[in-house]
Amino acid sequence: MSALPREFYARDTLAVSRALLGCRLVHETAEGVAAGRIVEVEAYHGEDDPACHAAAGLTPRTRPMYGPPGVAYVYKIYGMYHCLNAVTREAGKPSAVLIRALEPVEGLELMRRRRAARRRSSEPPPDRALCDGPGKLCDALAISLAQNGADLTGAHLRIEPGETPGRVVWTPRIGITMGTDRWWRCLEADSPCVSKSSLNREAEARPRPVLA
Repeated sequence: MSALPREFYARDTLAVSRALLGCRLVHETAEGVAAGRIVEVEAYHGEDDPACHAAAGLTPRTRPMYGPPGVAYVYKIYGMYHCLNAVTREAGKPSAVLIRALEPVEGLELMRRRRAARRRSSEPPPDRALCDGPGKLCDALAISLAQNGADLTGAHLRIEPGETPGRVVWTPRIGITMGTDRWWRCLEADSPCVSKSSLNREAEARPRPVLA
């Protein structure tokens, strides 16, 4: 299946966030193909968003966010885990969508081996928990700093059109200490593969957020 075109990403970051739910994230490596349906994302919007890395301005780390839309912004947290973001809007307006969770759909045995290796265990987690966090999905799909700046409209690491998601809700972003008032986490509420699903219920009556 063809990857989503660059025009998909060159628009409002919240619109891209919502539209990514149900799409397939695919990574082809020498070990094989691993893919999952996107079921949870978070929006990070520009230099005025205190939780966005671009709040620090243009740096070697944030340079991919300032580039064209539709490229990968991969960074490392806690010195050991990777996070994958899809850059949005036009060049020079740094924004991105963090891919937070996937429902595994292809290459599950490969994902199990990779996650077991990360856990230093002979037993992988349950399939529903293979990709239920941004660091976990990067481990499962072998995404690292080597993919930072990769073209998501290309061949090896790409996002493809997918299925229409189920019930979608918005919640505050999680795992951050600033900008927690912005309800920019978007997820498929009934998926067993999202992270921290206990937060889902509080968002059901919340309207779609808007950007300031």
